[in-house]
Amino acid sequence: MAHRDRFSIVGKVTDCHLYEGDGTRPILEENIRVLYQNRRVQFPDELGLWRREIEDEEARKQAAGEPYRWNNPRFAVESLVVSRTHTAEWPQVTLSLLDADYYDFLTTSLNLGRTLKNGSTLRKQYLEDADPMDAPPWMFCSLGVNVAVETGKDGKMLFSHRSAKVAGPNASRWNSSANEGLAANHDLSPTGEVNLHRVARRALREELAVQDADRVDLELLGFGLDLRNNQWSVFFRAVLEDLGEEELRSRWGRGIEDKWEHDQYAFTPNDPESVLTFLHQTPLWAPCAPALFYLALVRGAVRAAGGATSARLTVEEAERRVLDHARG
Repeated sequence: MAHRDRFSIVGKVTDCHLYEGDGTRPILEENIRVLYQNRRVQFPDELGLWRREIEDEEARKQAAGEPYRWNNPRFAVESLVVSRTHTAEWPQVTLSLLDADYYDFLTTSLNLGRTLKNGSTLRKQYLEDADPMDAPPWMFCSLGVNVAVETGKDGKMLFSHRSAKVAGPNASRWNSSANEGLAANHDLSPTGEVNLHRVARRALREELAVQDADRVDLELLGFGLDLRNNQWSVFFRAVLEDLGEEELRSRWGRGIEDKWEHDQYAFTPNDPESVLTFLHQTPLWAPCAPALFYLALVRGAVRAAGGATSARLTVEEAERRVLDHARG
């Protein structure tokens, strides 16, 4: 059995396994291949009954005029393969997807601790007693694209707090600046293609009102697995070249497509010490959010140093200062 290591920062051990990426270099768009099969993920019979329970309950809520979770087409992750290019050894990723939907995701994510007929649980059987990477595709019916946003105009990092109205385990937690789950009705082209960079731009538009015409320096930095909730996460860094906090808050006041998904925003200077201080002093984070912001800090430091990968050490130095200050 393989126990996957967990990302830690400023004295906090998270439930995020950083599968690929260290922040020193991006995964180039041309080195990402997404293979989609028009084949539906299949649950075991016992979980099929759990899914019908969710479907029936949400239909009841809708009929009664209560808040309910609507279904939409999603993807299940069949595999994620990481390799390198032949000469420069740039990272390459092949992501294989199957058809799934939102209720499929809820079936597993809300029931990881529910007792199976064999006396075990999904968490114990697939996440604790076995390598999570070997779990079947129906255990991975969600792929989240998470973006760490920095403002180019005034040099700030943006943190978003998920609303209690959002379904799932990360409600009422601080999270990435923007995030979206891959959805077939939005992200699958007529020719069967999925582009992760376009999903990141959709997240920026729907959750932060950053439009397609806005200049954004966007880089994919890595992939992580939330070991607590069994969800894959894609990590992006986005620098909004012409926008600052004032412009963003002004736009939000005029409306955002998915404004209900967040109930609070916070900005800090985007230097490592300020960002790490916010991570250290602020409780209740989504499991993979700290890893995302760390990767963004490293990437910013490396780029500021002209590409020198050793600049990641400046983030470690800032972390030591934060912890020393906290100890008094």
